[in-house]
Amino acid sequence: MSPVELTMNEQAKQTGLRRMKVVALSFLLGAAVIYVVARLNQDAGPWVGYVRAAAEAGMVGALADWFAVTALFRHPLGLRIPHTAIIPRKKDQLGENLSDFVGSNFLAEDVVRDKLRRTDVTARFGAWLGQRHNADRVTAELANAMRAAVTILRDEDVQAVLETAVVKRLIDRPWGPPLGKLLGQVLADGSHHKLVDLVCDRAYDWVRANHNTVLRVVSQRAPSWSPRFVDGLVADKIYAEVLDFAWAVRTDPDHAMRKALDRFLAEFAADLQTDPATIERAEAVKHQVLAHPEVRNVIGSAWATAKKMILDAADDPSSELRRRVRDGLCSLGDRLVSDHELRAKVDEWMERVVTHVITNYRSEITALITETVQRWDAEQTSRKVELQIGRDLQFIRINGTVVGALAGLAIHTVSVLLL
Repeated sequence: MSPVELTMNEQAKQTGLRRMKVVALSFLLGAAVIYVVARLNQDAGPWVGYVRAAAEAGMVGALADWFAVTALFRHPLGLRIPHTAIIPRKKDQLGENLSDFVGSNFLAEDVVRDKLRRTDVTARFGAWLGQRHNADRVTAELANAMRAAVTILRDEDVQAVLETAVVKRLIDRPWGPPLGKLLGQVLADGSHHKLVDLVCDRAYDWVRANHNTVLRVVSQRAPSWSPRFVDGLVADKIYAEVLDFAWAVRTDPDHAMRKALDRFLAEFAADLQTDPATIERAEAVKHQVLAHPEVRNVIGSAWATAKKMILDAADDPSSELRRRVRDGLCSLGDRLVSDHELRAKVDEWMERVVTHVITNYRSEITALITETVQRWDAEQTSRKVELQIGRDLQFIRINGTVVGALAGLAIHTVSVLLL
């Protein structure tokens, strides 16, 4: 068993205990001195008998109470008298009794509920949290906790979990139906028109800037016997037609090409949801994409990026994350004070949580007392208890001396009067 270390407060109590022991011993010694003096001067007069009887009874009372007080903590004078050193001998039993007492009287469900209701924890916490400097403190502690949690995690473990979780989830779920549904919603809202406009603009710009490319393609496709100037005329004609077509598609929102594209996309969205062949092809594309090394590298490196963002935000008091958390805490504190319905819900939730813990884990909580006392050394435990109540017990010795002296004086007086 490990010895019990004394705290600074207990060291101060030890000094006070020693002082009171000296005072109590002084009463005993004073009674002894008075008795000796009275015994040596017993012929001085009848009054000496009264003084001697009082001093004698005072010594008896002081010694009896010294024995009683000392017997609680140790064997008086080192003599192993039965029923002494009670606390060292009954240490474990006292710990169990104290544990039962705390569990029955302090951790009872009705006691805890009544204390929570009278304390009004939610409103007081809300008022405290609503103050900006307190919200800053909580935010700083949350940032420290977040930093510690992120730092303690091994990068390779998190990356492995992310890769497994993300890739497995993507593989397990088919892509076709959800993509088709999403595409159908985009088409229904007309959100794809801006993308189509962009593609038409880029197509027109490319055609306008690539006259030579058209000429080269026509020349390569033309028969070898065709004169070059004829190839040029044909290429110019084709280029002009293509350019006009691109311009028409670009500028006319109701162009047949645009409508054909809309019909194609609508049919494609429907096929992604219902056509088995299209769904199967989408699954093949999915597996091909996810099997690409670069995709897995992106998924694996996501944790490194997220970790850096979290650590930077946690370290910077002016970061957007910390400001939002602080403002959210202040707002929550204000609501806990002003919103009676919310406060009632939180109070009820807190009562349920606390009573659940008390009801189901009372024995584990009180066992802490029993186990802690059992680990204490018997002598040190006795010393620790004596430091808590020993100073008051010394007054029993003082009172025993005084009361014994008065009792002895009374008995002697009655004896003299009766004789």
